[in-house]
Amino acid sequence: MAEKIKVTVYSTPTCPWCEKVKEFLTENKVKFTGVDVSENPAKAREMVEKSGQMGVPVTIIVKDGKEKVIVGFDQDKIAKTLGI
Repeated sequence: MAEKIKVTVYSTPTCPWCEKVKEFLTENKVKFTGVDVSENPAKAREMVEKSGQMGVPVTIIVKDGKEKVIVGFDQDKIAKTLGI
């Protein structure tokens, strides 16, 4: 059975590292949900609660029921977590 992976990227429109995360995921054909925290204060609070960080990007990867929080554009950590 294929494992279920859910990826969420918390970002802002003016963040170049956020774009890099999204480009990396897109290039690797990883579906993700983008959340613009500049437009959504509730989601911004959710991001801070999950990551302990105010800065973006924050990528949340849920794989096999386990949630991994990756702050910033850590390509190696994202790739390793996703198995790509």
